[in-house]
Amino acid sequence: MIAEETLVQQLKQKETQARAFEVLINTYKERLYWHIRRIVLDHDDADDVLQNTFIKVFKSIEGFKGESKLYSWMYRIGTNEALSFLKAKSRKLGVSNEELQQRMTENLKADVYFEGDDIQLKLQKAIASLPEKQKLVFNMKYFEEMKYEEISEILDTSVGGLKASYHLAVKKIEGFLKEE
Repeated sequence: MIAEETLVQQLKQKETQARAFEVLINTYKERLYWHIRRIVLDHDDADDVLQNTFIKVFKSIEGFKGESKLYSWMYRIGTNEALSFLKAKSRKLGVSNEELQQRMTENLKADVYFEGDDIQLKLQKAIASLPEKQKLVFNMKYFEEMKYEEISEILDTSVGGLKASYHLAVKKIEGFLKEE
């Protein structure tokens, strides 16, 4: 595994850029895919957003100053790309963001890439019912097992605020699952 600082340097130099970008993709594509997939829910949409994320990373690497970890910076880009994608999709379909989330959750059962059972489907419906920020925090903490400090870097929010958001998300999900 190449050191992050070395990788960033190689990404910024024309002669090493192509190989370094290949390393970057191979290192982070799976983690980023699942992060994005939990936001957009659909496999094909997640692939599109992941591709857009890597394009944006490639075009923006010159502006990366190393003030955060490389993957935190990439997660922030991926998160923003996924949220922008959802906003554009809901606008295109002429529905609210909440309605789009409901439709996407309903479509999960038909998704050949969704390997979950009824309990996981109910959990996804519960997560889809959360406000955007709580959903992001819950997914990062619960599924990706990120530390609050890492999430704070990615979402640019205080650790205290994240803990409160996560706690509220858990309470809402428990309430949703009890109703089901």
